[in-house]
Amino acid sequence: MAIRGILRVEDGIKMDPIVHLWTLRILVVLGAHREFVNSFGIQNDSVAKAIGLGHWVEPSTRQFDLKAVQAELRKIHRQAEKQSSIAPMSACLHRNVGRLSDLVGLSPTDRRILEFAVSLQNDRLLDETAEGLGLLSSTKVCHALAVILDLPDAEIRTALSPQSILACSGLVSVDRKDINSLRGKLDLLSDEFADLMASSDADPISLLRGTVSVVGPGHLNLTDYSHIQPSLEILHPYLRHAATTSRRGVNIFLHGAPGTGKSQLARALANDLGFELFEVASEDADGDPVDGKRRLRAFRAAQSFFAQRQAMIVFDEVEDVFDDGASMFGVKSTAQLRKAWINRTLEENPVPTLWLANSLRGLDPAFIRRFDMVFELPVPPKKQRELILQENCGDLIDAASISRIAETEFLAPAVVAKASSVIRSIRGELGQSGAAAAFERLICNTLEAQGHKTLLQHDPNRLPEVYDPIFIHADADLASVSAGLLSARSGRLCLYGPPGTGKTAYGRWLAQQLDCPLHVKRASDLMSMWVGENEKNIANAFRQAEVEGALLLIDEVDGFLQDRRGAIRGWEVNLVNEMLSQMESFSGVFIASTNLMAGLDQAALRRFDLKVKFDFLRTDQAWELLCRHCAELNAAAPPADVRTRMASLHRLTPGDFAAVARQHRFHPITSAAMLVSALEAECSVKEGLKRSIGFF
Repeated sequence: MAIRGILRVEDGIKMDPIVHLWTLRILVVLGAHREFVNSFGIQNDSVAKAIGLGHWVEPSTRQFDLKAVQAELRKIHRQAEKQSSIAPMSACLHRNVGRLSDLVGLSPTDRRILEFAVSLQNDRLLDETAEGLGLLSSTKVCHALAVILDLPDAEIRTALSPQSILACSGLVSVDRKDINSLRGKLDLLSDEFADLMASSDADPISLLRGTVSVVGPGHLNLTDYSHIQPSLEILHPYLRHAATTSRRGVNIFLHGAPGTGKSQLARALANDLGFELFEVASEDADGDPVDGKRRLRAFRAAQSFFAQRQAMIVFDEVEDVFDDGASMFGVKSTAQLRKAWINRTLEENPVPTLWLANSLRGLDPAFIRRFDMVFELPVPPKKQRELILQENCGDLIDAASISRIAETEFLAPAVVAKASSVIRSIRGELGQSGAAAAFERLICNTLEAQGHKTLLQHDPNRLPEVYDPIFIHADADLASVSAGLLSARSGRLCLYGPPGTGKTAYGRWLAQQLDCPLHVKRASDLMSMWVGENEKNIANAFRQAEVEGALLLIDEVDGFLQDRRGAIRGWEVNLVNEMLSQMESFSGVFIASTNLMAGLDQAALRRFDLKVKFDFLRTDQAWELLCRHCAELNAAAPPADVRTRMASLHRLTPGDFAAVARQHRFHPITSAAMLVSALEAECSVKEGLKRSIGFF
């Protein structure tokens, strides 16, 4: 019955001496013996054997004697109390509690409570004994702990108050909502925490696995984020100032589509500022997802753990907290259920925190205003996408492919990195050409899965070799317009006229003259079936062009600027209003093209700096363009009789020449006469459509 080393052994069942003492206090002082033993016998054989009453389990030489068992139980308890000063805690648990104490600043009472809570979680016999206390209120929990740990009630209540270090760090808190068993009332940091504390002799950060984790260095630098330089020029010095002055309540909300590099930006900032970086875990040690409530608790713990360190915290995938409800069914999110706590946290947290999300959807405006900065990390502009492609797979694909793939506006850096990693692992089996094709296939598959358009197999912004603005029949001097825009770098143009007259091509040519990216948007790119999405898409189009310094060309703009006087639905008016607002605030070059000038809103027309009519080719333009195409096709110069045929084509456009040039790829054109015949066929289709109007 004596204590041997640090374990008490009875009938092969081992129990730490301190746990042995706690078990006896629960049984004798707190009265759990009433559930443990009665006139019918002992109710838990394993506990009986562990505390020294194993000989009363199915006694073979004597009849069961309740009073004798109770008397022996009290005797064992008295002996244990006499030896309490030499009843040590498990060495591993004791060291780990000490490490956390150094990290967070626990008092001796805090440490005793933490040791007991961990032991209660891990030790089956201690937990089964405590079950004999029945369901407890929060007040009774404090009293029970005071007895078990032999500490004053007041110290226990203070140590477990909502404002205590144990509660704020999340190490141990009391569930104050319901009555429960002792173990059910003492809530530990995470399900894995107790096991790690009792079995893992490691540094304190490792003990927090499944709660927070150290974030390693990234593979990007701040120079890779030049497309958000204006935001970085505020964020970087603000974080440095916060660290220098120990400013509290520093919270940055960063949103952007998946794969745009949000977590990499956090790493780049931490590296540049010399901060340690920690991440709130989104899954436990077994890889299972952690719910929003647990993640908030982990965040609160991290704030306590690292308050005295030069550190920064990343809370990724914050949708788990802010958008995990179901508003249409009246179910509030985790954050909304704890609104006061969230608001207080955002005002008082000592460790600067980056909150990362894929979008702002579901985020209560009351929360948004409490963040110091809220900004979007968009997909990088084309030049940046080209650099990313060059760095990740410059040896897999050629320069032309890099330029073409970079045209895809939704190509996030993570998509490129993942595809490159996969292809490199099997490059030897694919060969050079096979690797290039496979890389594009992976990119295509991912983009399609994300709901985006797949990779373009040719450059849509490439102008034909024979393109020249002198072949545009316009009512303005386009060369003069180009020179003016080159100087001003700002302007709003409306190009209108029949299809094929060169409106979009002129926008492409103008972007080349301005040496700036070109963003072409069509109605199909911007229109959505969801209410409010059209306005967001329009705003995003203008914002992206602003960020990249691009020329924005919206084709078929009549779909967005219809006369509001004829609007039937409210969203039609909202659409026009959003378009007008974005046009006015846009500082770059904006071109709108339409075939239906008559239906545009009058207020919209006033907002264009210049309205240019594009018309069918003049006879001299058509002839000169024919000559150029013949030269391009290596055909003989057109004879004089062809000129008469050309003069009869009154509805000829540059688009007709482009269509015929495309036919040449599969239906070779070898002479001027064949070229004119093809042009006549194009015009006859238009004439036929014109005559058909009104007969249906």
